[in-house]
Order: sequence, then structure tokens, then C-alpha cells
Amino acid sequence: MPNITQRKNKAGEVISYRIRVSRGYDSEGNKLKPHEMTWKPSPSMTPRQAEKEAQRQALLFEEQCKNGLAGDASRITLAEFVPVYLEQKQQTLSPMVLEMYCRVIDQKILPALGHHKIQDLRPVHVQAFIQQLCSIDKRNRDGSDSEEKLSAASVKRYLTVLQSMLKLAVKRRIISENPARAELLDIPKATAPKIDIFTKQEAAVMLEALEQEPLQFQVLIQLAIITGARRGELVALRFSDIDRKTRKITIERAAIKRTGQPPEIKPPKDYEVRSVTVTPACIELVDKLEQEKRAQRRALGSYWNEGGWLFTQENGDMMNPQTPTKQFSKFLKRHDFPHRKFHALRHTSATLLLYGGVSLKQVQGRLGHGDIETTNKYLHCLQEADEEAACVLQSMLTVSRKPKPEQAQTKAAAEPKQAKAGA
Repeated sequence: MPNITQRKNKAGEVISYRIRVSRGYDSEGNKLKPHEMTWKPSPSMTPRQAEKEAQRQALLFEEQCKNGLAGDASRITLAEFVPVYLEQKQQTLSPMVLEMYCRVIDQKILPALGHHKIQDLRPVHVQAFIQQLCSIDKRNRDGSDSEEKLSAASVKRYLTVLQSMLKLAVKRRIISENPARAELLDIPKATAPKIDIFTKQEAAVMLEALEQEPLQFQVLIQLAIITGARRGELVALRFSDIDRKTRKITIERAAIKRTGQPPEIKPPKDYEVRSVTVTPACIELVDKLEQEKRAQRRALGSYWNEGGWLFTQENGDMMNPQTPTKQFSKFLKRHDFPHRKFHALRHTSATLLLYGGVSLKQVQGRLGHGDIETTNKYLHCLQEADEEAACVLQSMLTVSRKPKPEQAQTKAAAEPKQAKAGA
């Protein structure tokens, strides 16, 4: 419990309260200096009101100390709040997303707003930050500046991180309301990204072209289309995840690769462990791939690192999660297919299932979407296809407007009479 001490003036009136929170002892058993703050009641408060509010302030201060916010909360800057925020988000964000958040905070948010005390931040400061983002040039992959400005989607993504930081500040009662709430700001509108898919015909031709590719790549692309699994989920598959009798593949992990770090394993997105049924042809390909891996293991002997992975490097280690993207891009170029991202295979799987009459709920389960709203985005693709089909039918069913021969003769006979009547 916090320790509260009254401070009185010469007249015996309480002018402030000193609040202390114990920090315990150090490793050598020495008592640490406690956290301390001073709270001054409003002159309009009665002694009873002041006492009650002092108790409330003490509890708030104790909570702040537990969360690493010792000292007067009104003095905490956004930069000082970052370690507290990241420690909290480490428990809920995936490593890849957390890495992105850190990059946005370091490169965009702190240079613009880090020096501000959180309690001093107003919507006008956040709006200025948005305008600053809108004026920044995009960066090319080689690190050079592009002639284009940051997209509205990027601006919104960076703003989301700031909104999340200030939302936690509200929870920690450093501020009473979030100055970065969307309704307080003018945010550039981002157009919904177009879902990139392969048509049914393109997918069929692509699968035919796969027969010329190495077996491991064939299995990778086949499973990507049939299961709709994410790239990292495919890379993290083991042969033990496959039940040959039921033809089900259990997806319970995903591989990720952070900058400067070796590949690692994490739970699938949204922690959605799921089992997906595949075709007999897929099972046959997987069996052939397992035989191939056994042959490679025998050939390499002690140089082979056995992990039971479907997709491996030359020594048996799990494939780098970025490798499928590179291999797929080269495959498309080699066969003169239009370039699309590897993730387009997942979109294609979902869209083809919906074309075939599979329910939205079933598609959600196969893809591992935590929210049905995420799956709903594919309905837009179906709507576009339906409109295109209507146009095709219209062109097929439109009757030529040229008059029939007997109609043409009747019209020609009527024209002289009309001309005579006009004369």
C-alpha cells in the first residue's frame, strides 16, 4: 500500500500530500529509495474530499510505478513512455509486427512528437504529424527517394501505431482521452487494395507448367493453392503434420524471418490452429517428396540436419521463409506468366472456393481467419466476376438491329408514298 503523509501550513491546514511507493530491496539486501510524488488538493475541496482524492491519487501512482512510470505522470514524454508501451505490446503482437512498430516509432513518431509531454499532446499536434507524413517521399527498395509521396495507406498505418500508444496512455490514466482518435482528425482516405488473384484458367495453366519444376517447388505451389495457407505456415510444415488416411494437414506453426535474425517459429496468425483437407493428388506428391528427402538424407549423411520439414534447404534445415517469394517470382518470369505476389495464391484459393459454392464460413476455417469480416473481402471479387459475366451474356444475347428482308421491302415501298404526301 502507498504511504500518504499530509503537509500542513502554520495554520494547520493541509496544503499537500506526499505519496510514497516502496521499491523493495536491492540484490544486497539494501532498502531502495521509494518512488515519491506530491499532490496538492484544490482550494475548493473540503478536507474529506481532499482526503478521498489523495487516496485515489496514491493508488494511481502505485499503478504507474508498477508499470515503469514512476514520478509525476504529467511530466512523462512520449519518448519516455515508449519502453512501457513496447513491453506491453510484446505480449500481444507477433515478432514481425512488433519489429514494424519499433521501426515506425523510431523513424517517424519520435522525431516528430517524442519530445512532447503526453499530457500536452492535442489533436492539432497529431494533425501536424499527419501532414508531415503526407509530405514525405516514399523510399525505393534500394534506399533512394521516390518521386511519389507516402501513400494514404502508409500514413494510416503509421498513425495507427501512435493511436495505439496513446490508447495505452489512457488506460494507464496518464491522460483522460486519446488526442489521436480518428473522429478528431482529418485522415487521408486510403483506397481498398485490389485483391490480386489468378483466374481459374491461369491457375490451371500454371499447375501444368509446374510439372517441369523440381518436386519440392511443385508441392509448395500445389499446397499453397489447395490449402490457402500463408507462406510462413507452408514453410513450417512437417511430414508429421499430415494424416494420410484423412488427407488432412494440420497447420499449427508459422516460420518468420526478422531482419538480422535467423528464421524462427511462432504460432499461426490469430493463433488459429486448423486442419485442412487436401486432394489425393496432393498426398501423392507429398509422399514422393518424403521419399526424395530420405534419399537426400542418406546421400549427405552427417551433413543432413533432420527436422522432418517438408520444405528444406540443401542440408535439411527448414527453408528460409523468404525463399518461396523469390522462387515463385522466377517461376512466373520463366514461363511468361504475369507477375503476382506469392500471397496471390492464398487469395486465389479463397476465391475459387467461393466460386465453387463453398460457404463463407468454410472458407474462413480453411484460411484461418480470426474474423469473418476478413473473409468477406473476397466477396468483392465475386461481385466483379458476376458483373463481368452479365456483360458477357449481354453481348451474347443482343439481337442484331438490322431489319429483316421483308421489313426492308415494306419500308422502301412506304417511303415514296410519304414523299408524295409531303409534296
